[in-house]
Amino acid sequence: MEGVVFPLILTIHILVGAAVIGLVLLQHGKGADMGAAFGSGASGSLFGASGSANFLSRTTAILATVFFLTSLGLSYLATNRGQTAPSSVMERVQTPPAVPVDQAPAQPAAGADSRAKEIPK
Repeated sequence: MEGVVFPLILTIHILVGAAVIGLVLLQHGKGADMGAAFGSGASGSLFGASGSANFLSRTTAILATVFFLTSLGLSYLATNRGQTAPSSVMERVQTPPAVPVDQAPAQPAAGADSRAKEIPK
């Protein structure tokens, strides 16, 4: 059941997002008619209270709410999947085994061709 829910919500999310984009592009702004009629749209009623919402604006509001809810649902499902993967980046790091002190490599011996004797102490 869990394997079906995430792709289903994701599909609904994508379709609703495309529908919101389409509905927003179909609508024209508040002052589109006033601006076209007077050339600039600098009218007091241009940004005033609008009348009752029409079908397109109500549908856009409903689809935006559905988009918001599917976004929350997808984020919840993505963070709470039943995975056994480590939850921290530091848990993923594989540390090499420590070398015991008695098996550490010895210092190279100063041979005849070494200049280690010339270093002042």
